[in-house]
Formats: sequence, C-alpha cells, structure tokens
Amino acid sequence: MMEKIASFFNINMLIAVLLYICGHVLAWYTHNLQFAYDWWKDKPVLSNIVFGVPCGFAFWYGTRYAMEAYPELWTARFVAFAISYVTFPILTWYYLSESMFTAKTLICTFLAFLIITVQIVMK
Repeated sequence: MMEKIASFFNINMLIAVLLYICGHVLAWYTHNLQFAYDWWKDKPVLSNIVFGVPCGFAFWYGTRYAMEAYPELWTARFVAFAISYVTFPILTWYYLSESMFTAKTLICTFLAFLIITVQIVMK
C-alpha cells in the first residue's frame, strides 16, 4: 500500500496537488471574502481579477501536471475535488467561524479522502 501511495504522489502529482490547493484557496477568496469583510461586498469585478485570474491559472496548470502524472482526466478531477474538502472547511472556519466538525461536513470530508484512496489503490 505504501508503494502505491509513493508512486501515486510522484513529483508531477505533488505539483498538481499544490496548485490545486492554491486554486481552491484563491477560489474561496474570490467567492467568499464578501461574507468575511464588508469591504469586499460590492467588488465582484475586483475580486475576480485579483483572485479569479490566478485561480484559473492554478487549476489549469494543476490539471496539466495531474495529467502528466496519470493521463486520466477523471483522476485529475477527483484529486482536485478532494482537495477542496481540505481547503474549504479550514478557510470557512478561520474566516467565518463555521465549524467543520458537524456530522455532514465530517462525512463529506471522509468521502473526499475515500475518493483519493480509490484513485491511489485502483490506478
């Protein structure tokens, strides 16, 4: 099992994961800073320019590196999806004080990690 994990997270997949993390953080800021800070409430264009453009590049290159690691778009998609369940709860808790420790959120987070496990084990 450890061999499969090590081979799954080769250098290209590690770069993809880091880019997906950056992309999800930037996406969170693009859409949700309006709820954390009044200053951002009426600035959708600025928010999309400041955070959305680099977010798009992070996802674009993240997908490119994920496809170089494993040329299956579904693997790239599921890895990106699962990463969102790591970044979103942390940022939402930090900025909006919404707990990630509810049954619904914990189950979804567990399922996200299960998706990654399936991608690793069944590659």
